[in-house]
Amino acid sequence: MSPDDIEENGKKKAEPSVEINGLEETADEVEYEPIGEGDTFPEKKDKAGLRPHGEEEKGLKHKLKKKEAEIKTLKKDHDELKDKYLRKLAEMENLRKRFERERADYLQYALSEFLRETLVVLDNFERALKTSDQADGKSFQEGVELIYRQYLDLIKKKGVRPIELSDKKFDPAVQQAVLTEESDEVEEPEVAEVLQRGYWLQDRLLRPSMVKVLVPRKREGS
Repeated sequence: MSPDDIEENGKKKAEPSVEINGLEETADEVEYEPIGEGDTFPEKKDKAGLRPHGEEEKGLKHKLKKKEAEIKTLKKDHDELKDKYLRKLAEMENLRKRFERERADYLQYALSEFLRETLVVLDNFERALKTSDQADGKSFQEGVELIYRQYLDLIKKKGVRPIELSDKKFDPAVQQAVLTEESDEVEEPEVAEVLQRGYWLQDRLLRPSMVKVLVPRKREGS
């Protein structure tokens, strides 16, 4: 064997062989680098050198559709609430106008029933005046007294009653002094005369009594 044949046989023995499906192929020479314990495998990238994003894109699309659905639902709820608000606002405005109209009508015609009853008293006064020349003084006075009692009964039915003078002590809460007179017979203000009667409306003062009041006389040097 020549030296050339020996060298060729040595090269063939140096080349590793792999048998696949009964075929023998010669493997290319590959250089391997050792991997340490702390080293990690490189991330898998596509042909363009970028990481695959198919699953991530699907996830983002799903989230986007979900957000769009939520926005659509919120917009629908907003429109419904706005419509309800506008309807309630219109109802409140109509109620306010109706209340003002009814209040104005009430204030204008609240006394209709009372005035209708007072017309009866007015009618009796007219009849008394027409017959005043034909009647004597006594019968005319009796007629006026009858009309007075009739009117007094009418206002009592409406809760109006006269302020009664229980004692002579002056009460500025329900009495108004229009005249005063000094006197040696009193030690504190007293009512001497009722000039105009006052009235209650239920438990509220409708009109104070106009009275003449006696006050203690001022002493010299006091």
